[in-house]
Amino acid sequence: MNHRFATAGLFVLLATLWGFSFLAISVGLETLEPILFAAFRYDIAAVLLLGYAVFGGATWRPTDRANLGAVLAGGVFLVGANAFLFVGQQTVPSGVAAIMQSLVPIVTSLWALGLLPEERVSARGAVGILLGFAGVALIVRPDPANLTGGLVGRLFILLQVAGVALGGVLVQRASPTLDNAALSGWSMFVGGVLLHAVSAGVGEPFALPSTPAAGAAVGYLGVFATAIAFLIYFTLLEVRGALETSLVSYLVPVVATIAGVVVLGESITPLTIVGFGVVFAGFVVLKRRAIADLVDGARRAGGTAGD
Repeated sequence: MNHRFATAGLFVLLATLWGFSFLAISVGLETLEPILFAAFRYDIAAVLLLGYAVFGGATWRPTDRANLGAVLAGGVFLVGANAFLFVGQQTVPSGVAAIMQSLVPIVTSLWALGLLPEERVSARGAVGILLGFAGVALIVRPDPANLTGGLVGRLFILLQVAGVALGGVLVQRASPTLDNAALSGWSMFVGGVLLHAVSAGVGEPFALPSTPAAGAAVGYLGVFATAIAFLIYFTLLEVRGALETSLVSYLVPVVATIAGVVVLGESITPLTIVGFGVVFAGFVVLKRRAIADLVDGARRAGGTAGD
């Protein structure tokens, strides 16, 4: 029972850390350039995670082909693609940006179809994928009065979702043996270097955070929402598996939306909430068998605990 409460606590903590990250991004974007801001986040996280891996005595150097491939995939896609999120959040409310992240598990399934031979999608699974995209259509819907703002920002976030999902599949395909902290740290190092290069390439002036709010936003994202959050994520992945851990994608938007409304005065339209519900319905249809197995296992565990 204590173990189950501890796992539930980690799940809620992870959702909270990631949920508040969207608020921190919105705050930091008031004074920081978006891609440079993203680079700062992963600079801090890379140092902390690699330091943790080295001093923890883990295997931390990616010396073989599989681990190098996983690091590159993680750096370019899992980390680098997040630049689109920072750019998109310049015009998209933090709650909406978080809601759009709920599409990651569905897009991951699409990438897996082409890149992981063992993955298959049934007719019902295809319906789940279509539901997911129908939900996103409700969230992204074009606003004729604000085509260059809201719509473009949402499209940038969709690019981020596609990149992150692709990165996860490519890392899985590489089958790395590197310690989780080291793999994350090296990926963030590669992604951070890439983001600094892109930032300079598009003409963003280099400048450190100049206000307490910007400094706090960078610190929160690097330390709590990335370094600590990823350690929690991989812990849950090992203890509860990929499916149950992926459900955090549907709690994060709740935290982010509440934080955005209370702190920033943002608003979420009813259609956006409906779109989130349709995306979640698509996820349930797509993963119905795994969810049924998960529920059945939880019932049996509860029955055993009660005997």
